[in-house]
Amino acid sequence: MAATPAGPAPAAETVPTPAGDARVHWHRAPRPHTVLALGHGAGGGVDARDLAALAADLPAHGVTVALVEQPWRVAGKKVAPAPRTLDAAWHALWPALAAPGLPVVAGGRSAGARVACRTAAALGARAVLALSFPLHPPGRPERSRAAELLDTAVPVLVVQGGRDPFGRPAEFPPLPPRITLAEVPGADHGLAVARSAGITQREALDRITDAARDWLAALGRATR
Repeated sequence: MAATPAGPAPAAETVPTPAGDARVHWHRAPRPHTVLALGHGAGGGVDARDLAALAADLPAHGVTVALVEQPWRVAGKKVAPAPRTLDAAWHALWPALAAPGLPVVAGGRSAGARVACRTAAALGARAVLALSFPLHPPGRPERSRAAELLDTAVPVLVVQGGRDPFGRPAEFPPLPPRITLAEVPGADHGLAVARSAGITQREALDRITDAARDWLAALGRATR
């Protein structure tokens, strides 16, 4: 079950990047062992249901969560820039994310997950948490982005909705052992569930936080 928020109130930090100012919303753990940095998608912000659930749950388990607003979102723009611009901003943000001196797990939802996958190796991320990885545009399975996921050389947890039009779990190619796929039954790309899904929205969010918490704990055990 999801825990209540722990530690002090979230603090916002403005970080300059080549694309403009970004904003990091820190949800600090009282006794942190890991930083989980999560970017948002191309169609939303850091208030997305899955990002908010993780920020509320994980600090009580020793994970400081940094929710990252990309510069285009901070500037009030409605359209995300090109991937290279998103990646450049993420690179510029990284020193602030690593400043606590803890292992940093990169991640995000949708477009944010792609950024984390593309930049993980160069930045030295411990692992990647990919929420609603957009395997392909809706209705265009031939335009697969699987290479971005498969080329990520660090451990990856993909949390995917069972009815995500950007790629259902069954559409993913065979995955190497370092990549774990966790399904949220009946969930769409926003990890929302319909009343007919067989689970409630609260249960869906609990599946997300439980999967992330267990995976992060296993990562910690593997490095001891």
